[in-house]
This record gives sequence, C-alpha cells and structure tokens, in this order.
Amino acid sequence: MKNIGFALCGSFCTFKEVFEEIEFLKAEGYNIVPIMSDNSYSLDTRFGKAADWRSLFIEITGNEIIHTIPQAEPIGPKKLLDALIIAPCTGNTLAKLATGVTDTAVTLAAKAHLRNARPLIIAPSTNDALANASKNIGMLLNYKNIYFVPFSQDSYRTKPLSMVANFPLIKNTLECALEGEQIQPIVMSPR
Repeated sequence: MKNIGFALCGSFCTFKEVFEEIEFLKAEGYNIVPIMSDNSYSLDTRFGKAADWRSLFIEITGNEIIHTIPQAEPIGPKKLLDALIIAPCTGNTLAKLATGVTDTAVTLAAKAHLRNARPLIIAPSTNDALANASKNIGMLLNYKNIYFVPFSQDSYRTKPLSMVANFPLIKNTLECALEGEQIQPIVMSPR
C-alpha cells in the first residue's frame, strides 16, 4: 500500500471537489496522510467551517492531520510518504515552494518529502496564475520530482488571470508521477 500525503491550502472554494478526490484515492487503496496549512486548518469561510473540514479529512483518511511544522518535519527523515499531493495549491504556496520558504506545515512537508527524491504533485488554484504566480509555476515546472495536475482557466471572462487544476486528474497525475512522468497536457482548454 502506497502512503500518499495529501495537503490542503486555503483555496476554500475548491474543497468540496478536492475532498471527492481524497475519497476516491482512499477507495483505490491508498493510505492518505492528511496535511493542512494554518489557514485551511483554522479558518471558517462561506465555504464551510474549519472544524467540519478537519472532521471530514480525519473521517475519510482514518489518520490524524499534520498541521504544524514540528509534525511535518519527520516526513523527510523517516521517509513517511511515497508521494505528496498539494491540492489545492494556492498562489501563496506556489511562491513559497518556488523560493524555498518553509514556514507552514505544507511547505515544510514538501521540503522534507523532496529530500527523498520522491514525487511532489501540485494542483494549482490561484486567481493570479497568469500574472504574479506564472513565474513561480514556471520555476516549479523545471524542478526535479515536481509534477503538475493539469490546469486551465476557470472563468476566463470574469477572472482572466485565474487558473485551477482539473482535480479529477489527480489520480492519473499521481500514477504518472510515481513512474517519473509528467501527465500531458499540463495546460488544458478553459473549463
């Protein structure tokens, strides 16, 4: 059984769709290790209460949530994960990953995991993917052991710079990444 870290960042509008994919991976036999950023762990939003999302994450995975830097640190030295998925991955987290900032449980989990040369899968969800975040996406596309879930503009008329991952492709992206391959195409037609 493969141990897959699944990290949530604060793109709350995507949580419902992302949790469907977590359930799917669990049903496929993966052991899912839940990880949450500070914001996703603690903020109530119009998309739901933080306590409800935490309860659902634990219920689906059967595992406690890693949500602090000390909890995330052993991921690397103990080689706890076969792969790590960050979905949704916000523009803020993309920037931190691209520049080596490790000040959250999610970014430290990624750093710790990558030291073992194992795949990190990123499913972006950011309103500035075609603006400030584009340079960070470009940098990360060139890093070894980093793979992207295919993404597209989600509302090109009202939010022309925004892009979001095609979350139902998380499993296919994971399978390719475990073989050292990037699923194609990375950029898809608008939704």
